[in-house]
Amino acid sequence: MPQKHNRKSIRLKGYDYSSEGLYFITICTQNRIHQFGKIVNGKMIMNTNGEIVNRVWNELSHRFPTVKLHSFIIMPNHIHGIVQIVGAGLCSARNVGENNGIYGAGQSPAPTVDDIVCAFKSLTTKLYNSLNDTPGYKLWQRNYYEHIIRTQKSYENISNYIQSNPSRWDSDCMNLQRPARTRNN
Repeated sequence: MPQKHNRKSIRLKGYDYSSEGLYFITICTQNRIHQFGKIVNGKMIMNTNGEIVNRVWNELSHRFPTVKLHSFIIMPNHIHGIVQIVGAGLCSARNVGENNGIYGAGQSPAPTVDDIVCAFKSLTTKLYNSLNDTPGYKLWQRNYYEHIIRTQKSYENISNYIQSNPSRWDSDCMNLQRPARTRNN
């Protein structure tokens, strides 16, 4: 019998990712292909695909009422954002299992970070493929990076990093088109 891929999880073992808290998320495009626009003079100029990603991100809190969105940036081939899960344990039992258009079928009112990322990736991919007439195209890489934000100082550092990301694009390791002199640093 062929062996399945043996991927090591990068998630914190035993941590409940539906817990109230702040989470820093980075999601890259498949093969880090530039899909969402370009950086000009340290500013991100989104194309139509970037506008789709922006719209879906901003609608996540409507899809998941216990999610609050914080700093967010779209880069040519990845996104960075901070999501906060709030009031996760405060939803009434009568809402569990109801499909009133807010929750997906069978989804509890306390989404995990993975639920949020999966919904985001799925919705953006469907819209991307519809707009670009590319059925079946994989927009995003298989996994994503997350970091649990535990302190106010960490939150401030990550927020600053997100907002200043376009100004550092020429030396960013995610930029596969960066000048050769910065590739080995």
